[in-house]
Amino acid sequence: MKIAMYQVDAFSRTVFGGNPAAVCPLESWIYDKTMQSIAAENALSETAFIVPRGAEWEIRWFTPVQEVELCGHATLGSGYVVLTELTPKREVVRFASKSGELSVARDGDRLAMELPRWEPAPVATASPELVGALGKAPRAILAHGSKYMCVYDSAAEVAQLRPDFGKMRGLDRYGVVVTAPGAEYECDFVSRFFAPAAGVDEDPVTGSAHCLLVPYWAKELRRASLYGKQISARGGELWCTLGAESVRLAGYVAPYLAGEIEV
Repeated sequence: MKIAMYQVDAFSRTVFGGNPAAVCPLESWIYDKTMQSIAAENALSETAFIVPRGAEWEIRWFTPVQEVELCGHATLGSGYVVLTELTPKREVVRFASKSGELSVARDGDRLAMELPRWEPAPVATASPELVGALGKAPRAILAHGSKYMCVYDSAAEVAQLRPDFGKMRGLDRYGVVVTAPGAEYECDFVSRFFAPAAGVDEDPVTGSAHCLLVPYWAKELRRASLYGKQISARGGELWCTLGAESVRLAGYVAPYLAGEIEV
């Protein structure tokens, strides 16, 4: 069986930046085991699979080791593939997913997507295992669903973290977002994201983490429009807007590869 595959760098103006994602358009769903094997073979943080459903699409995302509930950068990448390669006259595409309906629309030279708004709640007692895995205690720990969010006083602290991924794999939540004010990087806030239990030690740019980050920083900075940078080795930039029930993330997408795989 031959399957078309595209690889793009999301949240980056150029290739070799942002977060690489593979996108595989399918005519209909194939076995979960096959999709998981393709994601493992790709060895990217996420591979997205999309299937047409009427005029719209369904979408699922796989890391090299598991399916995940939501992936922002691979959704943006899938939107790029649909709006640029598959149906280039469209202005917006909608995806049905396990996290509800998601949309990607043209936004000048960028693409913008709507993701769920998640309100992180303070964690009453800091987990010794979490602090030990990070190597430096944050000033605040919050959480939502499968993710912790740890807030530091400076971007330098976030940049200098060298987590113990072995310890992090044993946490009760699979993802850890770390963040701080972004003045040192000429932005509103910076972040990094770690998910070793999901097969991704550090994710280059994480759209789903911003479902928590944008509500938090919008409240802290008292405005709904924000500019964030994820300061991984590859780096990425996101233009963020807080909505009543959603988070709007805009970014550039750089195409890298278009081809075909055989399984």
